[in-house]
Amino acid sequence: MDTMEGLRRSQYCAEVSEADNGKEVTLCGWVERRRDHGGLIFIDLRDRTGIVQVVASPDYEETSFKKAEQVRTEYVLAIRGFACVTKIQLTRK
Repeated sequence: MDTMEGLRRSQYCAEVSEADNGKEVTLCGWVERRRDHGGLIFIDLRDRTGIVQVVASPDYEETSFKKAEQVRTEYVLAIRGFACVTKIQLTRK
């Protein structure tokens, strides 16, 4: 694993919004959960404000995907990437 030296948080997880779409962000936190779906790895990154889902794909960045394969629950990470915020609508029945 690499060190987090030189990476500074740009914002907290709960502060990532639709206004950040396409912008480079750096987030720090610990891994709440990691799910490997073959060609995609999903990491739920948590800090004191909330949770952000990080997606790693070998089609996008092979090096990052290989690092994501090594990540386990409770690891502390600093992640730099581009925000892709989608709006989710919940319906109560």
